[in-house]
Amino acid sequence: MLLEGHSIAVIEDDPVMGESLVQSLSLEGCTVDWWKTGEEASKGLRARRPDAVICDIRLPDTTGEAFFRHHAAIMPLPPFLFVTAFADVDQAVSLMREGAADYVTKPFDVAKVIARVHSLIQRNTNLKSGAVLGVSPEMKEVENKIRRISDLTTPVLISGETGVGKEVCARFLHAVSTRSQEPFIAVNCAAIPADVMEKEIFGYRGASAQAFHRGFAERARGGVLFLDEVAELSLALQAKLLRLVETREYHRLGGEQNMVFHGRIVCSTNRDLQVLVREGRFREDFYYRIAGMTIEVPPLRHRVSDIQWLVGLFLTKFKTGGEAAKTISPQAIGAASAYPWPGNIRELRNRLERAVALARTLFIAPGDLFPEQGMAKETSPQVAKPLSTLSEARDEAERRQIEMALKETGGHIIEAARILGISRTTLWEKMRRLGLAAETR
Repeated sequence: MLLEGHSIAVIEDDPVMGESLVQSLSLEGCTVDWWKTGEEASKGLRARRPDAVICDIRLPDTTGEAFFRHHAAIMPLPPFLFVTAFADVDQAVSLMREGAADYVTKPFDVAKVIARVHSLIQRNTNLKSGAVLGVSPEMKEVENKIRRISDLTTPVLISGETGVGKEVCARFLHAVSTRSQEPFIAVNCAAIPADVMEKEIFGYRGASAQAFHRGFAERARGGVLFLDEVAELSLALQAKLLRLVETREYHRLGGEQNMVFHGRIVCSTNRDLQVLVREGRFREDFYYRIAGMTIEVPPLRHRVSDIQWLVGLFLTKFKTGGEAAKTISPQAIGAASAYPWPGNIRELRNRLERAVALARTLFIAPGDLFPEQGMAKETSPQVAKPLSTLSEARDEAERRQIEMALKETGGHIIEAARILGISRTTLWEKMRRLGLAAETR
């Protein structure tokens, strides 16, 4: 049963349709509240927190549109699936731009409505989940690996493209380890000049009492010394760090006392260190010492299912005092899912922060995330394309999401269905309807 254990609210004044929805949903194992007017629904939403709401556009004392807009402004709402007649489709599309989850037109197949509600609940659950690094299978695996190695003393090498979140992973490793109460010292190896880096890492002692500097290795104590972009270190400094890794001892510059390093070395890089070793630009012995435990963070384009989760995370952070919270439209999520994100999570964050600041409404549209695409369309002559119907637009969006999920899972139907938040049977039906090849596992 798809909806077992969940609670669904139905806002519908038609006794036949309401009864049919309640019976069908109950058979799926969920708890159902049936509210026949806007007033009943307002009281119900204040008293209960359903996992999803199925709402008719037309109600006896208000409209679904007015009801949604009023309550969205005063309280966090669960996903809303609107039921509409064909004549009211424009209203439903407008509501989706303002944060509604989806809509169906009458007459509809109840089984498809149930599958769609299940998908909406799964998507919302992912957004509210306790995931730290992401909700995709790839980032779940990264998180699990970090947890498994968190309490070892072996150095760790975190690799991945610029902006994928390597430092976030390093900080998570520190947070879940027994070293979490000790310092996390981050060193940007690309930002500190080579001629002062040795002094910054190991510290120095001069002739006077004032000429004394504690280096990063000493300040890390029993915590983590994080060397970000380790490929930028000079060969000479790599040799000295090799000694620190192997013997856990070092000297301050100008000092004679042996210092003991009690922390753990974690390095990151966006370069292929093995290539640099072959080119003589990175020490082979140092590489093998820091790469004892390696974690590869995949780029955002290879974990599309993390995008909506990240958007929700960032929107919460970008809300400032006194300002109404902004919501991203389903169209913008679709555009973000289709974009390759060369700058990865850092680019997503920057684009979203700009959109929150500059969007003229409370709902972020694709043009707010990608304004340059709109400018390109204005400046380059293009052949006009015929307008597609809403059904065609929905099919194209579904086709794109299914293709990305299948690509991400290597054609594994069960995994693709899980990412999309639908059942395997529903995915097969959609693939047949959309004419997608079933070269899958």
